[in-house]
Amino acid sequence: MKATLLAGSVVLAMGCGTVTPAGQAGPPSRGQAASPAPHIPVSVPAATTPPKGPQPVKPTGDAVNVRKVPWQTARAVNKSRTIRLVWSSGVEPCTVLDRVKVKETAKTVTVTLYEGASPKAKNVACIMIAIEKTTTVKLKAPLGKRKLVDGAKH
Repeated sequence: MKATLLAGSVVLAMGCGTVTPAGQAGPPSRGQAASPAPHIPVSVPAATTPPKGPQPVKPTGDAVNVRKVPWQTARAVNKSRTIRLVWSSGVEPCTVLDRVKVKETAKTVTVTLYEGASPKAKNVACIMIAIEKTTTVKLKAPLGKRKLVDGAKH
């Protein structure tokens, strides 16, 4: 589907217009005959392949306007001593991971993600697009049978 859409866009872009080369007259005015002008193809930027899987990020610790952000998935790895979190976020520097708070009890492990804007995001245009990000946190003890809780939702 993407290949068909991209191919159609290229064909459409190639047939949309011509460019008058420097030093030649522009389009004929009313009553003048049009002279044949060479067609100069319009270039289309190459399609970029989106990254496979979530983008790994580390907390910056210096974000401004920080808020809690819910994660979508959490999975125990490394013999249940590490939790890999995945969530939807915005693009950097407009949205960065500030910190991750982990609270462990005998029955639960509560993980809270905090995001904000980078101090470098002054006077930049921020596009509104969601991307998946991932980070890992280490636990003091293996997760075992404890329940994982999203601190942004409670």
